[in-house]
Amino acid sequence: MLAGIAMLALAAWYLLAGRQPDVPASTAGSETVAVVAAYVGSQSCAQCHAAESKAWQSSQHAVAMQHATRQTVLGNFNDATYSFQGVQSSFFQREGKYFIRTDGPDGQLADFEVRFTFGIAPLQQYLVQLPGGRLQAVALTWDARPREEGGQRWFRQYPTEPLDHTDELHWTRRAQNWNFMCADCHSTQVSKGYDAASDSFQTAYAEISVGCEACHGPGSAHIEWARRKGKEAGKGLTVQLDERHGVTWGRNAATGQPCAASRARPGAKSRSARSAMRVARRSPKGYEPGRPFLDHYLPTLLTPALYHVDGQQQDEVFIWGSWLQSRMHAAGVTCSDCHDPHTQKLRAPGNTACAQCHDAPKYDAGAHHRHPPGTAGAQCANCHMPQNTYMVVDRRRDHSMRVPRPDQSVALGVPNACNSCHTDRAAKWAAQAVHDWLGRDAAGYQTFAADFHAAESGEPSALVKLAGVAADTAQPAIVRASALARLAGSGQFTRDFAQSSARDAEPLVRLASVQLADVMPAEMRATVLGPLLGDATRAVRIEAARSLAGGQDRLPQELLPRWEAASQEYVATLQYNADRPESRVALGGFRAALGQTDAAHAQFTAAIQLDPAFVPAYVNAADVLRAQGRNQESADMLQQGLQRVPTSAALHHALGLARIRLQQPELGLGSLRRAVELDPATARYTYVLAVALHSAGQADEAIRRLQQAVKRWPYDRDMLMALTSFQLESGQRQDAQVTARRLVAAYPADPQVRVLAAQALGEQSP
Repeated sequence: MLAGIAMLALAAWYLLAGRQPDVPASTAGSETVAVVAAYVGSQSCAQCHAAESKAWQSSQHAVAMQHATRQTVLGNFNDATYSFQGVQSSFFQREGKYFIRTDGPDGQLADFEVRFTFGIAPLQQYLVQLPGGRLQAVALTWDARPREEGGQRWFRQYPTEPLDHTDELHWTRRAQNWNFMCADCHSTQVSKGYDAASDSFQTAYAEISVGCEACHGPGSAHIEWARRKGKEAGKGLTVQLDERHGVTWGRNAATGQPCAASRARPGAKSRSARSAMRVARRSPKGYEPGRPFLDHYLPTLLTPALYHVDGQQQDEVFIWGSWLQSRMHAAGVTCSDCHDPHTQKLRAPGNTACAQCHDAPKYDAGAHHRHPPGTAGAQCANCHMPQNTYMVVDRRRDHSMRVPRPDQSVALGVPNACNSCHTDRAAKWAAQAVHDWLGRDAAGYQTFAADFHAAESGEPSALVKLAGVAADTAQPAIVRASALARLAGSGQFTRDFAQSSARDAEPLVRLASVQLADVMPAEMRATVLGPLLGDATRAVRIEAARSLAGGQDRLPQELLPRWEAASQEYVATLQYNADRPESRVALGGFRAALGQTDAAHAQFTAAIQLDPAFVPAYVNAADVLRAQGRNQESADMLQQGLQRVPTSAALHHALGLARIRLQQPELGLGSLRRAVELDPATARYTYVLAVALHSAGQADEAIRRLQQAVKRWPYDRDMLMALTSFQLESGQRQDAQVTARRLVAAYPADPQVRVLAAQALGEQSP
């Protein structure tokens, strides 16, 4: 619930606390009635919508967060104990209240009162209050499953990690902070209420749980409409949630596949931004019902740390990113086609839910699923929606709705649904079985896996493949955007391609185009991103403003007011989330880009005060000092960071460069070596160390390290270029020729490669 939230420095978003959504004036006959929308609570809705209210009360939304009482607390607080890594925690009651005795912010045992319960199944967490209005989710969690399923016990999230009170994942730290990480999704109309001056929260909400108005918007105008017996179509509602109205699903007579029998709606919006918000891995900023998702959140794309190359969930991700990849989403299916929006339960049990649209005689049959009826293998969801377990006991299905592809497991190393059940068999066995059934390998809607795999393997051909995926409008928008994000890291693309992406119809693609522009020269960036400053989507326009900071003077004069306005929105996002060190660092970076070095340094210092172990704050603060020519202070800042985080490869790397600038080559090389030791998986650290060794006259070690590195990263252009040059300079012409041929084979059209290769091969330069 908490650990999987991505925390990116530029992903802290904005909400005007207490702002009410605008409701247009309504007309009843000749009378114009203006109603200010306000939140009235789910009990008010229940007076007219009793059936819907009763259904909602049986949902997890209704109990997403509750006051800790005898009726709501599920855990064993009858003097139960739990021991982990030398800390014995206990759970007890006192004067009708619930307490947990465990290690606190200082590492010492203390008693903490449980103020709220959080969730209900398959686990329940508990919130306690720390100074400054902070509510924190204790990592000691109650397994609410039945005893026969292994439940009715206390367990610890992060069960294998040794977390003390200084670790970011300790329950007292910001990764487990309810005010930022949880409240926006578990309550209704949340106002975070952070005060930077006092570093404290006064978080408020209209309703403690996910009430009716969390999805439908504030209800007062609707109640007024009902009182007046109004006739206007909007009924005073902020959000209509009418995407299922007038839609029926039938089947194509020729194929038996489902299709919309009335009002085809490809890409229909799912219920509301609230639906997406609850199931997307994101960095929250606040929410207004009915507003577009990207006006509130900067979602994580299909990145290697979170998703497999074929888009299957890997780390703790939520439904939104998977659902956008699916054929069903592309066809216009929405959440409420399968799930009752009030109970959250399936509209029909098991395979019957799928048979609402899919022809049961064709698909719920042995000829299709190849398993005995009634067995686990005959269940649609087990093959097309495999599960991962998060938070130790929480099984969640992958909603990308994919065809099992064991052949891709063999070729690309991704998991497949077949072997999630047949754990005693190899992927080759499963792939062969599928091939025997079909007379070919399986094929599915998602077709980008090989291209993403090529990119992650560093293959030069991947650049062309990624560009093809990004430009292919038949691909899901999140896939195209993810291809752009991967392409941005290479720096190998044209201005025309970036401009085309920035003009795309899909907001996610336009958003990802900003990442392409980030690595462009300032003048080119202005050409590409200038039009996005007036984008209808908030995330797009403020990310464009961020990227243009420092180069805004290259914009046409008529676009400068738009840059100013979008910049103010961007700064507001970061100031709203000033409780987060990553937001402070992002704001500092924005100020630095504008040449406001003192203001930038103040933000980096504030980030360090918020979290003395936040590495990016030290690195950025040191960089500002370096830019001012204060090289010794820059190095001192990095050493200060290392005192707090001695195992940070990033700090050692930055310190190595700082020491070299201070004419301390041996100390610098020592720091660069340490960075490689701590993080051998980052190619850049190895490359920089090799270059520094060569500059220090240690060519043999530089060549040796590069030779080892290109075995791991065989297509790394910088490493191959450096190795060829160093070998030539050292008189190792034959070795240089071998390396040069690899370089040319990988980058045949690169002019710099061709010049260097000609030198190594004794040919005339092109």
